[in-house]
Amino acid sequence: MAVTASTVAETCAAAKSASRALASASTRAKDAALEATARLLEERAAEILEANAADLADERAAGLTAALKDRLTLTPERVAAMAEGVRVVAALDDPVGEELERKTLASGLDLRKLRVPLGVIAVVYEARPNVTIDCAALTIKSGNAIVLRGSHYAERSNGALAAIVRGALAEAGLPEDAVVLLAGGGHGELAELATQEGLVDLLIPRGGEGLKAAIKDVATVPVMYAAAGNCHVYVHADADLEMARRIAVNAKVQRPGVCNAAETLLVDAAIAERFLPAVLSDLSEAGVEPVGDDRARAFAGDLGIGAADDADWDTEYLGLKLAVGVVDSVADAVEHVNAHGTGHSEAIVTASEEAADEFAAGVDAAAVYVNASTRFTDGFEYGMGAEIGNSTQKLHARGPIGMRELTTFKYVARGSGQIRE
Repeated sequence: MAVTASTVAETCAAAKSASRALASASTRAKDAALEATARLLEERAAEILEANAADLADERAAGLTAALKDRLTLTPERVAAMAEGVRVVAALDDPVGEELERKTLASGLDLRKLRVPLGVIAVVYEARPNVTIDCAALTIKSGNAIVLRGSHYAERSNGALAAIVRGALAEAGLPEDAVVLLAGGGHGELAELATQEGLVDLLIPRGGEGLKAAIKDVATVPVMYAAAGNCHVYVHADADLEMARRIAVNAKVQRPGVCNAAETLLVDAAIAERFLPAVLSDLSEAGVEPVGDDRARAFAGDLGIGAADDADWDTEYLGLKLAVGVVDSVADAVEHVNAHGTGHSEAIVTASEEAADEFAAGVDAAAVYVNASTRFTDGFEYGMGAEIGNSTQKLHARGPIGMRELTTFKYVARGSGQIRE
């Protein structure tokens, strides 16, 4: 069983105990657990897919949107990708014990600043079972224990995956309770998890604004929000329009149900009449429903698009809907992004270095792209192996939350009998 204790407090206490052993575990032992996890994912793929099929067939999944069902669905290819992702994490350098700084003090003390694990990470997430594996792999390699709390409609999938990791930990001689899974027992359980002071060192909620608000109301443990992504693509007057079409479509369509998909397309007024009919045709062929401001609708040509209301500019659709606006300058685009974005990922398409620099400096976001899709904000793409989520906060971590974002540091001073006078 993935859950080894009957209450949230007992589960967190078990993880805390395991975290102490994992914090001092060798890189070889942690990598062995990860290699065993990857192997077991491949060997037990049929078992995982059977559990996932049961989740998809359950009435609890009946009301999910198409985007959420896509997130929930596992395939042989997705299971294989999970195994490969675990191997990538195993191949990365171990962050624990990394020397960040070293100096000799006036007292003669040799002072080192060393990277150490945080302790117990709790992650609350929706729909995507692969998050179970990504999170477990990152915390194992970074020397942390993890308490996983997934969606009730992914209960069987998450249980099968967590059981595999726990088995791999035991195989490597590490404590199974370094990975524990809560069954998703409603808001009461969530509130209890968010108040486990002394046991949970960091809580990371992955989900929409509703989950964020629910955590904010009750949390007494430190929280890092893997928040929503209301992302924009801005096509500047000096853009290569064919490039802009490819980027705009990719940012919206390649996987619309994820947080780094674009939700708004901003087009410079100087090129709107030439650009909008073509890109709207591309988007329409891909099944996207665009809504726009008055100028975007006027430049849409024969395609005709609906009118955007005030809420559209602030909405993370997580589906095939897109808000389209026309702006007069880079400054106007920056102002719009900062007024409506969530600080996740923003893109400009332009041949002008000056415009690119103005946009990159002006937008308040964790990731900014020049002539590239927003879809690259991802721990795997950034060379982190995987991610627990994308932080839009500014303290401790910003952007993809990888292994180093799951560590803190301590000072270790070595002396030869010094005392302070």
